[in-house]
Amino acid sequence: MTTTSPVTIKAFIDSMFGENAFVVSSANGSGGRAGWVIDPGLGDQVQRLLDYIAREGIGLEKILLTHGHADHIAGLDAVHEAHPHAQVFMADADQPMLTDPELNLSAPFGFRVVMETPANGDITPRQVMRLGEVDWTALDTSGHSPGGRSFYCAEAGVVLTGDALFAGSIGRTDLPGSDSKQLLMNIHEQLLTLPPETMVYSGHGPITTIGNERKLNRFLSDAY
Repeated sequence: MTTTSPVTIKAFIDSMFGENAFVVSSANGSGGRAGWVIDPGLGDQVQRLLDYIAREGIGLEKILLTHGHADHIAGLDAVHEAHPHAQVFMADADQPMLTDPELNLSAPFGFRVVMETPANGDITPRQVMRLGEVDWTALDTSGHSPGGRSFYCAEAGVVLTGDALFAGSIGRTDLPGSDSKQLLMNIHEQLLTLPPETMVYSGHGPITTIGNERKLNRFLSDAY
């Protein structure tokens, strides 16, 4: 668990693809904690995630999806069944992936992810969403998928990047609907322009910082 005042971020890692599902929470101003689930994962970490939410007394308000690939969305129905009042948001461009195993890339791996829970709405670039007493801004980091989004909290100094940016790497762009030029442009313009001390929580792998990725990420070295 990482607490970056005034935000707490807890990661839950699945055993098949190493996907990081996150519970992000913040004080709600009434003595409790409000929370979001970001990318509920492939499935085997969902019960641990739900147990944590219950144990910490977090009021789950939203389920946010950075993009629509199966390893990030497959736990959606289970989380929403446990918290039916939580609204689901993802970029319009990726919403077809919720019900299409070819688009969400589950079919090529020999299983079929078809979600019954629909998205309640779009996440637009620069959209501001409030969690408890802090604001988060959605960033357009499409390229790994057509509607990739990252979530940045300036007050806490953190950004959750999905599969756009990793420690030492970037998202794959050899997949249906991906675009390498678009991804690199968005990383350079939307992520690398954040303060260097910004902590990066990726969809896979360890925590890093924007400063480290500017200096050490070989996929981005031409930019700095």
